[in-house]
Amino acid sequence: MPDSPVRVLHIANSLGLGGTEKVMQLFVTHLDRTRFEPAVYSPVDGERGSLIRKQGISTHIGGDLLRVLKTLKPAIVHIHRAGWPEPHTLRDVRMAKVPVIVETNVFGRHDPSPAAASIDHTLFVSRFCLDRFERIIGITPNPSRYSVLYNPVDTDFFEHAVSARHDFSLPYVGRISRPDPGKWSRLALDFLPSVVRDIPHFRYHVIGATPEAVRFVNEHRLERNVIFHDPVRTDAEIADFLGNVSIMVHANDTGESFGLVIAEAMACGLPVITHPCAGDKDNAQLELVDHGITGLVASSAQEYADAIRYLLAHPAEAARMGRAGREKAARLYRAQTLAAALETLYHELLTRKGISQ
Repeated sequence: MPDSPVRVLHIANSLGLGGTEKVMQLFVTHLDRTRFEPAVYSPVDGERGSLIRKQGISTHIGGDLLRVLKTLKPAIVHIHRAGWPEPHTLRDVRMAKVPVIVETNVFGRHDPSPAAASIDHTLFVSRFCLDRFERIIGITPNPSRYSVLYNPVDTDFFEHAVSARHDFSLPYVGRISRPDPGKWSRLALDFLPSVVRDIPHFRYHVIGATPEAVRFVNEHRLERNVIFHDPVRTDAEIADFLGNVSIMVHANDTGESFGLVIAEAMACGLPVITHPCAGDKDNAQLELVDHGITGLVASSAQEYADAIRYLLAHPAEAARMGRAGREKAARLYRAQTLAAALETLYHELLTRKGISQ
């Protein structure tokens, strides 16, 4: 046991409600405070920053990163980034002579810049991202330098919050995303006319609607069947939303490097419908959703509609997939388990650098 907790500074480009920021929040709040003293730096504050501060974790917003580093003197800096070059951040970290540098590489991209050579360990958020990275660089990554650590989910909370059994025969389907066209696919809309024609009392609950989605609903006169909801900030709000639907539908043409919303829906015991992406786009959604086990994979609007109709007509199957999804989420994405794995990595890196703990 060290005389004092090891200081760790987590860095992200913003503290908004995005998935990258939420992952950082979950890691810093689940670190063992007797062993680690976490802090956060970001150029831009946001709602996630407020939630982090409520957990008693200091945030440093804007200003000179180098000055923050020299003041805090962290033993470890953990950068959450897309994966492509961000030389200014790494330059400041190197100038501050931080002993250990870890990155979570959100999109599995290769940074060939000289600054990236200062990174001690890269974490990928899915096996898919690590495999694609291997193809891009053309070598087998050394496990002591590269590894997979899934994004954390508070599976214990979701299981408790949505403990009541879903009525999977109710024709209520949900979708959660940011209101960003890049987070959408036409598949998320084109299945609607067919399903509503067969199931007139079908309800589609949507968080994160784009203007195109609103136009589609109006043009097809689906206002009675589609309910648009405001954005959600907390896991309690997410659980409340997911606890009132029977199926989670996911459709995003850019794909997912992990798929946090998918994992949260699985933790809530919902079957998930998703789709594959073409070419070298992100496809980790297929790593989470096992076809016929934790949900269904559909490749067209017709297949999406068929998948929804099948699950609603076979509630026992939907319940079985929901249970399998919850079990998988608890096994692979539980926040406490992943935070402990991150702590182990931190200690290994500090030991490798000869730093007493």
